[in-house]
Amino acid sequence: MENNKEIISDLKGLIHIINDGKEGYLSASEATDNLELKAVFLKYAAERKVYEVALKAHIAKHGGESDNDDGGILGAIHRTWIDIKETLTGKSETALLGAVVTGENAALAKYDQAIHDHKLHSDHLNMLTEQRNGIADALKEIEVLGQKYK
Repeated sequence: MENNKEIISDLKGLIHIINDGKEGYLSASEATDNLELKAVFLKYAAERKVYEVALKAHIAKHGGESDNDDGGILGAIHRTWIDIKETLTGKSETALLGAVVTGENAALAKYDQAIHDHKLHSDHLNMLTEQRNGIADALKEIEVLGQKYK
């Protein structure tokens, strides 16, 4: 029972960071007029929604529930930072992409922490690893775009 509480807590933390990413990508898509970036941001926002649904299913499997759809307070602060950067830099693609990189690095750290405790998360370790790899792939694409729009 104690393990279930810890598992649920960890997965809820991942839902927060995933929803922070989803909301961050949506904010970034609204902050740019660049159609290429808008499409990439919306693609990754949709991907994060899929991750959220999978995480919530595993929480339910362990007897918990999550009603978080919007992320956490740190994500709200990060999205505010995107808005501030956008205002100060005149909707600079470089600033938006830099903010997204920061968010994705935070998500990777959170996933690495959960994956490190592989015994606790053994029944959903493959899902966590796949999601982590998806975030890493997104980060690579964002970094390439960052070089393109430098």
